[in-house]
Amino acid sequence: MSHHHLITDPLERLARRRAGAKLGWYLHAGVYLFVNLLLAVLSMSSGHHWAVFPAVGWGIGLAIHGVVVFVLAGSSGLHERMVQAERDRLAQQGPRS
Repeated sequence: MSHHHLITDPLERLARRRAGAKLGWYLHAGVYLFVNLLLAVLSMSSGHHWAVFPAVGWGIGLAIHGVVVFVLAGSSGLHERMVQAERDRLAQQGPRS
């Protein structure tokens, strides 16, 4: 299947979105490691250990990103449960004009 074709299968779309989210996290983690290693070298060469502060702050963001991608976006993830709850609520209300 070409990337230029419109993907109409909802499972295929979901699978691609989840795979893209995981790749995004891996990229985020790679940049985190590279930048923080560079900052660690710079801070050690200056005789101070200031690089721990950006590493911890960014690490918290990376951890949250990981939880969202790998925990909440699973097959029983929060988003899917919320979507299903809305479907159920709308089905109980019946069709709207």
